[in-house]
Amino acid sequence: MKTKHYRAAGGVVLDPRGKVLLIERDVSRNGATIHEIRLPKGHIDAGETDQQAAMRETCEESGYCALEVIADLGECRTEYDHNAKHYVRDEHYFLMRLVSPEWQAPDVDPESEEALFSVKWARDLDEAESLLTYASEKDFAARARKIAQQ
Repeated sequence: MKTKHYRAAGGVVLDPRGKVLLIERDVSRNGATIHEIRLPKGHIDAGETDQQAAMRETCEESGYCALEVIADLGECRTEYDHNAKHYVRDEHYFLMRLVSPEWQAPDVDPESEEALFSVKWARDLDEAESLLTYASEKDFAARARKIAQQ
């Protein structure tokens, strides 16, 4: 099986009341529909820093662009198989604060899986951690909670 390695960056975004920005969608995987609740993230483009990519991807996928980075939540490696390929993704997340509630339509290819995302707000980081679909993203929500409690 061919292996594809890439880097991604994203955000754990808190609004002024401590609500957490999540994105959700239904996607088809191996003939089954799966409901995913995720943190916004995406590929790091050439010439971009991880932080720049995290802010851009969060804006593109959620439509919330007035963001400020509060802390670096670190990195982890995720591996998975999809469409007869093995993927190795190094993920880097940042804790962010929503500076303005202004929203704009997400900037994604309307034919892409990213276009299926809609915004979902969790009441706090505990709820976000329980709602998130994937273990790596649950871990980043837990990391954000530790920093936010300081």
